[in-house]
Amino acid sequence: MARGTPATVAARRAGVAHTLHEYAHDRATREYGAEAVRRLGVDPARVAKTLLALTGDGRHVVAVVPVPATLDLKALAAAVGAKQAALAPPADAQRLTGYVVGGISPLGQRRALPTVVDASLAGFATVFVSAGRRGLEIELAPCDLVRLTNATLAPIAKG
Repeated sequence: MARGTPATVAARRAGVAHTLHEYAHDRATREYGAEAVRRLGVDPARVAKTLLALTGDGRHVVAVVPVPATLDLKALAAAVGAKQAALAPPADAQRLTGYVVGGISPLGQRRALPTVVDASLAGFATVFVSAGRRGLEIELAPCDLVRLTNATLAPIAKG
């Protein structure tokens, strides 16, 4: 079974019911979310990707959206009271979260950042997010995801 990650430690310490799902990550893939969906064999709308954005006023914000969707940067900016937002460079995402791209979890990040979870995820009993490394997903209730990340729920996904 998987070694612990800051994400799994955070869930365990909070006493949150969760299930870990480990799979062999294909190093050739760069479509990390699609790979997780394929390997888990679950509804793609239940599997989320974690993205880092930079607002026009210089704040970094975490966005959690379903894998098949794209992040609506205008909606994200509005959700955090900014005029605009853009995706942060991968190097910034890795440095600020403590995770590698493709394994960035919204849980247990190096630094607590404002987080927005797409409202569509709240419609499921459980959702899947990265557990802190490629090939490891954590399944938990959306309400626990929101609580552990102190997130705002907002419609930030399109497509």
